[in-house]
Amino acid sequence: MSYAVGVMYVVAAVLATVGIALLVSLAGPSRTERQVYAFRMIGIMATAAGIVLAMSATAMWRWSVTP
Repeated sequence: MSYAVGVMYVVAAVLATVGIALLVSLAGPSRTERQVYAFRMIGIMATAAGIVLAMSATAMWRWSVTP
């Protein structure tokens, strides 16, 4: 695994963790409408970005390996 792929996996893990944490925090005490909207949007987008970045890192890693 190259350095670039490793960095991509780390960033993907951070994004997914932050996104999931924001979504889970919605189950806590009551929030204002603005907070709920922002947490949902940022949480879903960060989680999706983490998943897509992890898929891209896996593809880059597999394409760089010679059979």
